[in-house]
Amino acid sequence: MLERGKISPVQMALFMNPAISATALLLVPSITAKHAHQDLWLSPIWASFIGYFIVFVSYQLNKLFPNQTIIEYSQQIVGKFFGKIIGVILLLFYLHITGVIVREYGEFVSGASLFHTPMAVIIGTMVLVCSLAVRGGIEVIGRAGEIIVPVVLLLYVIIFILLIKDLEIKNMFPIMEKGITPSLMGSVSPQSWFSEFILISFLLPYVTDRKRGMKWGMISVFSVTVLLVLTNIMDLLLFGNMTASLTYPVMVAARYISIADFLEHLESIVMAIWISGTFIKITVFYYAITLGTAQLLKLSDFRPLILPIGFLILLFGLWSSNNLEELSLFLGTSGAIYILSIQIIIPVFLLLTGFIRNKVQQGKGNNENEAPVNH
Repeated sequence: MLERGKISPVQMALFMNPAISATALLLVPSITAKHAHQDLWLSPIWASFIGYFIVFVSYQLNKLFPNQTIIEYSQQIVGKFFGKIIGVILLLFYLHITGVIVREYGEFVSGASLFHTPMAVIIGTMVLVCSLAVRGGIEVIGRAGEIIVPVVLLLYVIIFILLIKDLEIKNMFPIMEKGITPSLMGSVSPQSWFSEFILISFLLPYVTDRKRGMKWGMISVFSVTVLLVLTNIMDLLLFGNMTASLTYPVMVAARYISIADFLEHLESIVMAIWISGTFIKITVFYYAITLGTAQLLKLSDFRPLILPIGFLILLFGLWSSNNLEELSLFLGTSGAIYILSIQIIIPVFLLLTGFIRNKVQQGKGNNENEAPVNH
């Protein structure tokens, strides 16, 4: 095996939380509000069903091929040639999406604080730091998640508590004024984020107790859902219908905090939450691409690929869009369908094909055992 490290199911659940929610917390409320309006808090609940489904599919595939990632067992299921094609599609897809993620990070940091710093420097430094974590392997990523994620969640809860006095409950009403359709329309974009749980198909072979892997995967989906619902409620109760016009509602919300003219302008906490969570998110995607590429090329070690792939991620980050508006438009429209189609169709196709092949092979084995012996 290329990766000799192991992680616990809890570690997997911990770092999968920011691997999904880090970018969603800042961008999803605005995108969702454009369709769902005052029902935007319902949209993550509908979207979460995709997350639960993807975790179930990943776990079932892992049961069929316990010690292999999706790159390896795709060749077992559909043959070496077509399996490699699926592997190439997945790896190019994740290379592009990781480029989009680092561009989101770059646009936020550039717009919030480093106004005159070149985008290549902002993105490049983050990719370099993530490459060090990837080089350490899955155990290092698991420990980083254990340290960072609880702190990030605590900071987020503190921001929510400090904003309670400014929230207007009337902004939630009327609930489902136009039925369930607006909140379902608003759930399309968050669904694309939840579909990223297919990344656990790269991680499950290295989980110490895989039977608890699905349970903790489901818990991770639930935790992301709660975070997104809380975020959307906070933005809705604070801004009402203005939420759709704000690019980063959570960042603007942090500026509202003022306690005794002493505790004010807590944007730095939002920056800390964003950068820490995004570090984990980029690292998980980066690790999956590097490990998957090494498996596709049948290499004995994935580490020589880290810097070349990091350079490609930097290039994709610079090429993925020209500005933040273009990026938000992509994620809220065609990007959501593109991400969903790759991350749902391929694993579901592999599971159905693998299940059918397994049944056929079992049937052949039974027939051979039952065949009469000629004397």
